[in-house]
Amino acid sequence: MSAHAAPITLTGLFIYPVKSLGGISLPEAEVTARGLQYDRRWLLVDAHNRFLTQREHPELALLAVEAAYNGFLLRHRQRPELRPLYIPFEAAADKTAFVTIWDDMVFAQRGTAAADQWLSEALGRPCRLVYMDDMARREVEPDKPELNPAGTLVSFADGYPYLLASEASLAKLNAQLTEPVPMNRFRPNLVVAGLPADAEDTWHDFRIAGLPFRAVRGCGRCVMTTIDQETGLKNPGGEPLRTLATYRQQGRKIMFGQNVTGPAAGRLRVGDAVTVG
Repeated sequence: MSAHAAPITLTGLFIYPVKSLGGISLPEAEVTARGLQYDRRWLLVDAHNRFLTQREHPELALLAVEAAYNGFLLRHRQRPELRPLYIPFEAAADKTAFVTIWDDMVFAQRGTAAADQWLSEALGRPCRLVYMDDMARREVEPDKPELNPAGTLVSFADGYPYLLASEASLAKLNAQLTEPVPMNRFRPNLVVAGLPADAEDTWHDFRIAGLPFRAVRGCGRCVMTTIDQETGLKNPGGEPLRTLATYRQQGRKIMFGQNVTGPAAGRLRVGDAVTVG
């Protein structure tokens, strides 16, 4: 049981069907071996099959993602003349490719030529859309077996199946900012409330709706937190990263949220109880 007396609650569930594009807020979600169902199973790559990210291409934030039947729609926030692009949750094409994400080379399925054309037009650069099916295996930091059991899988997320963030931690940060930022700057999958700010730093094993999760380590943040997800523009003063660095720096990293692993199956709902320990 947590030493904190007040109940801790799951207040947000988010998936990002295409890595580095917009997210979708869900009232409930299926848990899979790679994280929440449909989270970051699609990826944009360049002509060399290397992944694209907002870190180098902040204009990716201009592609909003909306839920649709058995898939999702992509809309360009500033170009209404581009008709929305429908993408199924799972790829139907049979072409394959090996793609590079960070230091990993991953087997992926190609999306459609029509999707590639739309995305290349929307972003002003040649790019392709690829999908990670269940046959692909990308393990969570296999070089760190002391942190994760062998065979722990992840989708096209940066490193872990889940990112957890706390409402209180964001409120603490926003209290120090001239212009508060929304939670989408930190792109969490799981948002919790009912605990003191930064208390999630001390978590290890915890449960949501009785399902076992593990907070493995804090998440080092990058320039993506400075990108307005509505406009695709970076904050000229480097906020909120600059303020966060004044009290959340550990070594060379600026921390916010927790990298998390979880069970292979289950279901989560907003409002579920969270128990720690």
